Amino acid sequence: METPLTQRWELFVGLGVVSLVLGFMAWADALVVSMASTILFGVLLFIAGSLQLAHAFAVRDWSGRLMSILGGGLYILAGAMMMEEPATGSMVITLFIAACLVVSGIGRVIMAFQQRGLQGWWLILLGGVISLLVGICLYITLPWSGLWLIGTFIAVELIAAGIGWIQFGLALRQAAYLPPEN
Repeated sequence: METPLTQRWELFVGLGVVSLVLGFMAWADALVVSMASTILFGVLLFIAGSLQLAHAFAVRDWSGRLMSILGGGLYILAGAMMMEEPATGSMVITLFIAACLVVSGIGRVIMAFQQRGLQGWWLILLGGVISLLVGICLYITLPWSGLWLIGTFIAVELIAAGIGWIQFGLALRQAAYLPPEN
C-alpha cells in the first residue's frame, strides 16, 4: 500500500548506506575519531561553561550564584584541558566508562544471584560478568584503550544505525508493493 512514507523508501536506504560508509571510515581510523570527538566535547564544555558564567553574573540575586560560577569555571577548565590534550581527555572519558561498566557489572551479578529462582537468571549473570570484564580490560589497557575506545563506539553506532536505516527503507519498499487489504 503506497503512502507518502513508502514513496520515500530510497531516502532511508541512502541514509543507511551513508551511515555505514561513515561507520567503516570511523572504524578504519578510530584514533583520529577519538581525538576529534574529545576536542569537540571540550569545545562544547567550554561554551557551556562560558554561558553558565555569563548567566551567573547576569542573575546577581540568585542564591545558587556561587555554585553556578564554580560549575561554569570547572566546565571551562575541563573544556580547555580537553582541547589542549585530547589524548588525556579521551583517557579520562575511557576511565569513566570503564568504572561505569565495572559498577554496573557488579550490580547485575549481585542482582542475578538474588534472582536465582527465576528462569533465565543466568543471562543477567552473564551480562554482568561481560560488563565487569570489559570494564576491567579497558582499565588494564589504559592508556591505549583511551585512544581507540571513543572512535570505536562512534563507528559501531554509525554501522548499527546504517543497518537499521537500510532495513527500514527496504521494509518500506516492500510495504509499498503489498496489495491493499480488504
